[in-house]
Parts: sequence; structure tokens; C-alpha cells
Amino acid sequence: MSDAAVLLSQLPSVDRVLSSPAAAGLSAFSRDAVADAVRSVVEELRRRIRAGAGIEAAELGIEHVIGQAGAVLARLSAPTLRRVVNATGVVLHTNLGRAVLAGSAIEAVVAAAGGACNLEYDLARAERGDRDQLVESHLCALTGGEAATVVNNNAAAVILVLNSLAEGREVVVSRGELIEIGGSFRIPDIMAKSGARMREVGTTNRTHVSDYRAAIGADTALLMKVHTSNYRVIGFSAAVGLEELAALAVGHPGLAVVEDLGAGALVDFPKWGLPAEPVIADRLGAGADLVCCSGDKLLGGPQCGIVVGRADLIARVKKNPLRRALRCDKMTLAALEATLRLYRFSPGPEREIPTLRALLRPLSELRAVGEAALPLLARELGSDVTLEIVGAEAQAGSGSQPEVAIDSLAIALSSSKLSAQALAARFRAGDPPVIGRIEREVFLLDLRNIDDPADLVPHTAGRAG
Repeated sequence: MSDAAVLLSQLPSVDRVLSSPAAAGLSAFSRDAVADAVRSVVEELRRRIRAGAGIEAAELGIEHVIGQAGAVLARLSAPTLRRVVNATGVVLHTNLGRAVLAGSAIEAVVAAAGGACNLEYDLARAERGDRDQLVESHLCALTGGEAATVVNNNAAAVILVLNSLAEGREVVVSRGELIEIGGSFRIPDIMAKSGARMREVGTTNRTHVSDYRAAIGADTALLMKVHTSNYRVIGFSAAVGLEELAALAVGHPGLAVVEDLGAGALVDFPKWGLPAEPVIADRLGAGADLVCCSGDKLLGGPQCGIVVGRADLIARVKKNPLRRALRCDKMTLAALEATLRLYRFSPGPEREIPTLRALLRPLSELRAVGEAALPLLARELGSDVTLEIVGAEAQAGSGSQPEVAIDSLAIALSSSKLSAQALAARFRAGDPPVIGRIEREVFLLDLRNIDDPADLVPHTAGRAG
């Protein structure tokens, strides 16, 4: 008998492993899951034997197989959605989950998830209610809109509005506003899926009110304006203001003006020293009949799409059967309602909503965090890694204010033994993973989003070299 045949004959069967006393160590997992893991370990040993790989006698023992199966189960049963530390300097990082919720919003999510709630139940009348009522009064109070509805993201809000108000009809939009944002969201594609027909006017860099006027016909349902939140057209350019579009629509009964604000904002950012961002209330005041925006960008709430404006148009949107497919669940609405309450009633929402707080943090606060983190990192990484606090530029992110750099500070890490890429990989392998950025072959941990210095030290990071 060949050596391989001898080794194969010594492999324990799956049933033998499962019936052994050692299998009790995996009692935290279901029998089926344990059986699958044991089977995969035995199959891997069989493959290695047939490939002529060196196999130690101990590897064929039941205890070893159980140990390996336990490692497989630990890996497979670990959560795939994990907390990470955002040291990129991008406050609203799409790939890292965008807005961090306020404490009261997190508490509201936990309460809604942990028991029954009045999602669609009118407590005063003891009858079925409308889930939009949880947030509508706050949205109307904050924006001046007559009514509002909420769906699962802003793309959904736009497609729902277009389908509800312009299916089979024309929507006039400037060529300079046919945007594409992350995830291949393109206005022409959304328009086509909605069933509306897009009528482009103007050119990429210049559109005039006369272009809109010439395009309006009996089949025109909407004039649409799109905020170019993730790029700017500068130089020889011209765009039609919302006020001009609204004035043009007045002369055409039944014609509505819709604006997609993208990020959207509920408050005037300049009062806090931040660059101006279109405020929903101002856009409605300037003549938009409906405004669509995200809830998880500059607003600082959960992922959702908000539609606010004229009550008669909102009523048409709400009657669309597509709305049910796009509606938000109880946890999203709980988080949004808690966030809106902060905007409406808190004397300092900029201190309680993490997105606003991160954008506004003074450099002195960032430096204090960095100085506290330096000795922790030095102790973890050893003398082969040089650490220094340097000036940096952060960003709002998620297509918001793309041309605006936010002064920040970062810890720069360099090593004669490890490249910037290797340092970045080491931090990503930590628990929790720490995500930084690389500039000019230097690994940076931007401090704009960091509150706790210890967060920058991943538990599994080993010594350099």
C-alpha cells in the first residue's frame, strides 16, 4: 500500500469526529454547521494527501480536525458587516456607511428594533395610520413644505416622483445637469426607468431660460433642476436659476418644478463658518414645487430619500403603487425622526449630530486627540515606525461640496522597513480595522472623524519589521 493510501485510510470519518467527546467543544454551533465544517477540514486533508503534501500524524487526529473545524466556524460565523475606524478624512464616506447617527437616533433604532411600535398605528384613534406621519410634521416644520414622504434613498425618491408625475410625458432638464454620481446613478437612466421622457435643453456649459421656454409643450409635465453636488462647471458657463424656472412654470398651468438637491441641508451652513449648501426651505421658498434629497448625507441621518413640497403633488406620489416597494422600515424612520427632532428642538444640533460636529471640530481638538494617540501607536508599532502630526485636508464626502477642502490634522506614519501600502494593510487587518489614506507614499491617519485616540490602535497590529 502506498504512503498516500495509508494516510487516507487513517483519516477519521465525519461521523466519528462528530460522535467524539471533543465535538462537545463546538456545542455553540448547530450540528449541521459543525458537520459541514468537519467535512471541509477532512476534504482539505484528503486533497493535500493526494497532492503529496507533507502531513503530520497529529493532523489526522480527531482533536486536530475539531480544532480546525472550530477555526472554520469562527471565520464563517463572524459578522461580515463590521465596525471600522474612519481615519480617511472623508466625513461622509460612502464606502464606510456615510453618516454616523446621533446617540438619540441610535437609541430610537434599538427601541424600534427591540419590540412592537406604532409604525402604522394611530394611537389616538386606535386605527391604522400612515408611517410618514412619524416624520412628516417635523419635515414640514423644518422646510416650510406642505407635505412630505420618505422612501429608502434619494434615487428612489427621484424615480418615484418622476413616475408619479410624468410617466409617459416629457421632463425638461438642462444638459449641464445630467449628472452621474457614485454607483452609476445617472439622471438619464433614472429618467428612462421612471417611464418619463427626458427633453434635454441647452449645452453642457450654458443653458438659458429661453431654452426651457422653447421646449415646453402640451406634453411637458415637469421642469427639473438637479444640484450638481459632486462637480462644478466654471468659466464660460450659465445656468437657469430656480426662481426663473418657477416664474416660467407659472405661465403654464399644470406644469410643476422639481429639484433634486442630492445631499440637501436643513440649516444654513455659513452661520457655523462652513461653505453654503442649498437649504431645502430656501429652495421651496424660491419656487420648487417638490424637493428631493438624501437623509444620510449632510442631513446626518439614516439612508433614506426625502420628498417635500406641495401637498397635492405629494398625495399623487403617495398613491403610486411603486411607493410601497420603496418605503422605509421602522428602524430607518425611527432614526430619521430622532435626527429631525434634534434639528427642530435642540439648541445645538451641531453638537449632537455627528456629521455636523465632525465638519466643525476645531484643529485644537484634533491635535489633542493626535497627541494622545501618539504614545499608544508608538508602543504598539515599535521604534521602526516614525509618527508625526501633520497638517492635512479633509472633505465632506458623498458628493457634498467637492471643491471645498476642510483644514484638518493627521498622524503621518513612515518606516524604513514597511511601505505605506504595507502599513495601510496592517491597520486594515486590525480589530477594528482602521482605514486611513496614502498621500505621496506616506500613510496618514486623519483625525477629523476620530474622537477616541485608542480607536487608532487596532488590537491585532503587530510590531513593524
